[in-house]
Amino acid sequence: MKVILKEDVKGLGSREDMVNVSNGYARNFLLPRGIAVEVSAANLNVMKARKDALKTKEERDHAHALELAERLKQMSVVIRSKAGENLRLFGSVTGKDISEELNKKFRVDIDKKRIILEEPIRSVGEHEVDIKLSPGVSAKLMVKVEAE
Repeated sequence: MKVILKEDVKGLGSREDMVNVSNGYARNFLLPRGIAVEVSAANLNVMKARKDALKTKEERDHAHALELAERLKQMSVVIRSKAGENLRLFGSVTGKDISEELNKKFRVDIDKKRIILEEPIRSVGEHEVDIKLSPGVSAKLMVKVEAE
């Protein structure tokens, strides 16, 4: 029996895939739980419309990420923190600090999880930070850490 998956099913397929499964598996497991629907003309049209909408959304998000990447290349963030004698910080600068400073200074809202740091910044100076905006799109941001 051919069914269209409404959710990802491990070992079978991902959402919006059309797969061929045994009749018993479809009738006893997939269909009653709402994980899949039978293939019909109406369901195929719904699946096609969802895929088209998802594709346009991904294209729009990708274009937005490219635009944001260009803007981020021209930005520089300055973070002030307490430091000791040898210019080592008391504490560290994390992705959260960088995200908050970007939002405060440039009104650019970037989730702290998208800021890639090998390890937290613990020294005064200029550091280049990678920001992953979307799959295949990343930007580099200059972060200047100054001692208070």
